Amino acid sequence: MKKKLSIIFTAASLLFMTNACTDLKEQVLDESLSVKLTDEEAANGLIAPVYALLPDLFLHTRYFALQEISTDEAILPYRGGTDWGDNGIYLALHQHNTTSTDPNVNGTWNAIVQSLSRSITAISSFKGATYPNAAQYLAEARGMRAYYNMLMLDLFGIAFLKEDPGTTSVILRGDEAVKYIESELLAVEPLVQSKAIVGPGRINQAAVWGMLSRLYLNSAVYRNIYGATFDFPAADMDKVILYTDKIIASGQAKLSPDYFKLFNDDNHSNEELIFAVDQRADLNGHNRMAYFSISGDQFPLAEFPAANGTDGPGITSDFYQTWVEAYGAVDPKRDPRFYQENMSIYSNKADTCVNDADYKINRGILRDQQYGAIRINGAFLRCPDGKLKVGKLAYLTRNRADLPVSFSQTIDFTTAGSNYNSGYRVSKYEFGKKSNTGRNRGDADIVILRLADIYLMRAEAKLRKGNDAAGALADVNTVRAARTATTPPPALTSMSLDLLFRERGFEFYWEMVRRPDMIRFGKYEGKWTEKTNADVKKRIFPIPQNAIDGASNLPGYMKQNDGY
Repeated sequence: MKKKLSIIFTAASLLFMTNACTDLKEQVLDESLSVKLTDEEAANGLIAPVYALLPDLFLHTRYFALQEISTDEAILPYRGGTDWGDNGIYLALHQHNTTSTDPNVNGTWNAIVQSLSRSITAISSFKGATYPNAAQYLAEARGMRAYYNMLMLDLFGIAFLKEDPGTTSVILRGDEAVKYIESELLAVEPLVQSKAIVGPGRINQAAVWGMLSRLYLNSAVYRNIYGATFDFPAADMDKVILYTDKIIASGQAKLSPDYFKLFNDDNHSNEELIFAVDQRADLNGHNRMAYFSISGDQFPLAEFPAANGTDGPGITSDFYQTWVEAYGAVDPKRDPRFYQENMSIYSNKADTCVNDADYKINRGILRDQQYGAIRINGAFLRCPDGKLKVGKLAYLTRNRADLPVSFSQTIDFTTAGSNYNSGYRVSKYEFGKKSNTGRNRGDADIVILRLADIYLMRAEAKLRKGNDAAGALADVNTVRAARTATTPPPALTSMSLDLLFRERGFEFYWEMVRRPDMIRFGKYEGKWTEKTNADVKKRIFPIPQNAIDGASNLPGYMKQNDGY
């Protein structure tokens, strides 16, 4: 399958997008090849473009920014008055003041709309195909169209109904959009293949069940996006339980004993992953999550002195305090999801010489003084025996030897709170071992859906039905107890919606589910560091102005969301 995917993604380069994003049209310049394709190769060539833009969509400055920097989990100040200023877009995003010209919003919108267009093109081609398994490929394309429409509904409050590439899309909102996406997922559910056959990088039966679970869990929000409260019908919760049960009973996924292995650069084979953005090396992996948060003076790879971080976002003190409140007098690093120590230098300061092969930076939430390889004039310092010298880091790359790479809990938009070392950082994904710059060759698949979320969605549905708190508690503790590579988190003794919300933060921080979680749990209009805006109209983002302008020849077709 890996070689086949390489072939099909090469074929994806044959497609060229038009500028008319809202028309969902795509121009095919050339599909001719010098050799005759088999039926399977032809089918793969058609399905490849459907997935090809997922890495672009999941760039750190697109989907991640919208789903995380808008919440209490992530904040990105104007670093030192020189970095990540970007005309204030990250400040506005965190404060819920985003406008319709924001490039991150625009880039996310375009990636989704173009992927919808490619899905529709593939669907149209597969409908007339006669080769074996054409029905499975058709179902796969329809399933991805439903997935992209779910993203569009979640972020922008609309979905596009379109069957023929030559027609204009019908815009759906609210209940109509939910019912349409539901019908599409239900239609493909018996036809798509199992994860064992296609892997987590392509839509599979467990992924469809998981998407249905997410849709039903969030449908109360989607039907009444500006509501003061949300009504979660028992029928919807029953469906969440039905489809999460199916995934768990099917055995298509297993909880990982090692939490951080879920985010290693070889995680494509991790059994907990259900659906993910395939970033393997032969697909030109481009996962930038590992470099986004860590310091520009943290160099994770002994082989590459140019590969470093960028001092991007940190976690807010508000989110960090949820860990503190949960563990009281015990350091939250007791929880294996919070921190993974990879070098003894952090607990044994005398250990300052490390073999290149043994050198790894720590993972999870990074606090206080950081240690690592020290780069001077483009080369790492070495011990007399040739080993890599590891010591206290300072901001040498910024000509600030006086400023230690010592991450503070405080991070905000003040001058002091925007310094290069402000804020605890997140190093959740492994820094790609082949990334010679840190900005390329990130081989770790980006998780879209994994089994832990299935258990916690089922727990939430049980709680919202109001009749099975014990079952919800058991689901949460099942996930906790599974992390046996180190001492797992202690079992909880009670469960409520507030505790479950906190638990989802611990399990899924920086996995791009925080914004919908906060909306669903009634937390998104709250106050946290640098954010006081309580306008419910900010639950969804503005439709990009260029998309509205592009649809100007169809009066009334593209209406801006309320509040923008």
